[in-house]
Amino acid sequence: MSNIKLFQDKKIRSTWNEEEEQWYFSVVDVVEALTDSPNPRQYWRKMKDRDLKEFESYPFWVQLKLSSSDGKRYATDCANVKGLFRIIQSIPSPKAEPFKQWLAQVGYERLEEIENPELAQERMKELYEKKGYPKDWIDKRLRGIAIRQNLTDEWKKRGITEEKDYAILTAEISKATFGMTPSEYKEFKGLTKKGQNLRDHMDDLELIFTMLGERVTTEISEKEKPETFGESKKVARRGGKVAGVARRETEKELGRSVSTRKNFLPEGQKEVE
Repeated sequence: MSNIKLFQDKKIRSTWNEEEEQWYFSVVDVVEALTDSPNPRQYWRKMKDRDLKEFESYPFWVQLKLSSSDGKRYATDCANVKGLFRIIQSIPSPKAEPFKQWLAQVGYERLEEIENPELAQERMKELYEKKGYPKDWIDKRLRGIAIRQNLTDEWKKRGITEEKDYAILTAEISKATFGMTPSEYKEFKGLTKKGQNLRDHMDDLELIFTMLGERVTTEISEKEKPETFGESKKVARRGGKVAGVARRETEKELGRSVSTRKNFLPEGQKEVE
């Protein structure tokens, strides 16, 4: 979530450059937010074609890999705050001034979060509260994010850095825990729109068993230090299996399935942005 910013309910993908200590934002997302164009990619392409000579003399955007709606990462035109101001000047939009203020605030908040990481969690909590999630659910969700971060940090130590590899390992844990991969789980819950976050639609028990599988996987990996991707897959499967056993025992006691089709979509709505 830290790489998704919201401007007036529009999602702006972003990435933080540690060396430069500044944000880079998806140009297409910014164009969409400012213009409400039904085809922001085409709008941006026409902008580049129209001002090609000027853009060539002032290359204010770069291509960086960002996650897309299909969950994969693609090279995407991105610009820093200075570059975005140049784009804003080229787009006639009543949202221009509010967007400038939003950019300044985003940059300031990031610097604050570097100094005090707890602020990042507080802001994330506020975002979930605005979406109508109950506070006890939010606490579990934030804890789950921390556990997930610990897991990906451990994978990095094992030399695993590709998003596709993370997805494979995550699928192993999920399959062993719930009997479904994340994509199968999303279909089970009726989350038909690409890019929807499965965990944002889990209830308390689903979150708890997700955390258990990932935390046990982290513990095993830290203890055994697998040296190959194949070994890490086996560890992921074992970690998920522990959570799967606990889930099945819980279901016996409750007399119902832990996995539920319920989600946090608005009443009568099949999809959310």
